[in-house]
Amino acid sequence: MEEDDIKLIFGLKLKQIRIDKNLSLFGLSKLSGLSKSYLNEIENGKKYPKTDKIVILSEKLDVSYDDLVSLQLDKNLAPIGEILQSRILKEIPLELFGIKESNLIDIISNAPGKVNAFITTIIEVAKHYSFNRESFYLSSLRSYQQSNYNYFDDLEQQVVKFCKAYHIDLNKPVSAKELEEILVDEYGYKINTSDLKKHKELFDLRSVFVPKTKTLLLASHIDEAQRIFIYAKEIAYNYLNYDLRLYTFPWIKFDNFEQVLNNFNASYFAGALVLPRTVMIAQLKSLFQKDVFNKSVFIKTISNFTSSPETFYQRLTNLLPKDFNIQKLFFLRFAHEAGSSNFYLNKELHLPNQQSPHANETNEHYCRRWVSLKVLEQIAINKQDHIFDLQISQYPDDVSYLVFSSATKDPFKDTQYRSISIGLLIDKQLKRKIAFLQDINIKRQMVGVTCERCPITDCKERKVPPVILERTKKNKVIEDVVSELTAQFSKPI
Repeated sequence: MEEDDIKLIFGLKLKQIRIDKNLSLFGLSKLSGLSKSYLNEIENGKKYPKTDKIVILSEKLDVSYDDLVSLQLDKNLAPIGEILQSRILKEIPLELFGIKESNLIDIISNAPGKVNAFITTIIEVAKHYSFNRESFYLSSLRSYQQSNYNYFDDLEQQVVKFCKAYHIDLNKPVSAKELEEILVDEYGYKINTSDLKKHKELFDLRSVFVPKTKTLLLASHIDEAQRIFIYAKEIAYNYLNYDLRLYTFPWIKFDNFEQVLNNFNASYFAGALVLPRTVMIAQLKSLFQKDVFNKSVFIKTISNFTSSPETFYQRLTNLLPKDFNIQKLFFLRFAHEAGSSNFYLNKELHLPNQQSPHANETNEHYCRRWVSLKVLEQIAINKQDHIFDLQISQYPDDVSYLVFSSATKDPFKDTQYRSISIGLLIDKQLKRKIAFLQDINIKRQMVGVTCERCPITDCKERKVPPVILERTKKNKVIEDVVSELTAQFSKPI
């Protein structure tokens, strides 16, 4: 263990023993002859006493020297000892959220019992939902994105600097060929498109990077848009000087949060390179100023930049909050297998906080009225390359979203499809920015979150009864009757 952790454990033990013996700091100071301020620093983990001082404390508190200096903690403090020994405080990206580790240590020192209960609760919740370190890192990353409205100006500026340095015209679509030349000539990469396909176990991987020889192994069946994005990410890793990185795309595992953050930054850089900010803003403004929504123009706008709707929609989550002040939105990615009735939400982002359509960990049935699911059902039947639809979704609480959704085939799985959606909260700001909101041709649909919680009574798409909603209503009725009885029998006779 690190020296600071050893100090903290000693301080926690000393404080607990003092409290158990009903001694104040002042009382222990008088008893031991050690100053109150010195004892306070020990208990707060800022100082570790010398041997002679520990001897005095053990004698006056009537505990053995060995017990006092041992790193073994009793049941009240054991979870805190575990969390210190696990080094999780070193892994949590505290600095991202402006938190100092010393502040957490002070909290632990001042209220070990309450912190113990909090840690135990977190552990129990984590076990119940199979929450692991990777899940924690990804949740931390999402929180980081949300706290910054998913816009990072330093990365935007790095892309501009890179393009100036390498004479890349941001007004034209970037090509895989020019990015490959930079990787090979500037960074010494070797591009291999033949060996990855020899291993059927790696079919789901688009790329593998071997750092020792700077060999980039590419799947032979990726399209031009995927190749461009992979090249752009590799350039980002090098241009931004990231040593800690992930070596497969998509990732298989990561060892620390810095790898996760660097992977996100490299992906952000790639998105900003493929979909330049100034060009995107100009085209979006032109689209938003129309009184009638033109579906073909929107699809053409996507194809002008990339053949990957996911990259386009993700880029919208960067630019809409920053450049249009449209800050209340969500991004969803669903997966669906043809012939199946299951839909899996495997990627999401909510700005500035969680919106109504969100990942469901209790195996409830997502609302089939969502446009995100409808386009998936359509593409699984029609087998088209890209199906797009638009919908104004209104929830029972009168909250409405303008939802854009695109479905495409999963390039790596024959019967798998995915939909990418972005939903914009309809408020005064959105009405000011998007003229076609009043377009009568846009479908309007009442929606719920899941069937189990949905109050819509005439829903033909419902898969299961609203059992959770009914249970909640029943409990409310019981609660009201109990309240009436309590009031009735509380009156004096």
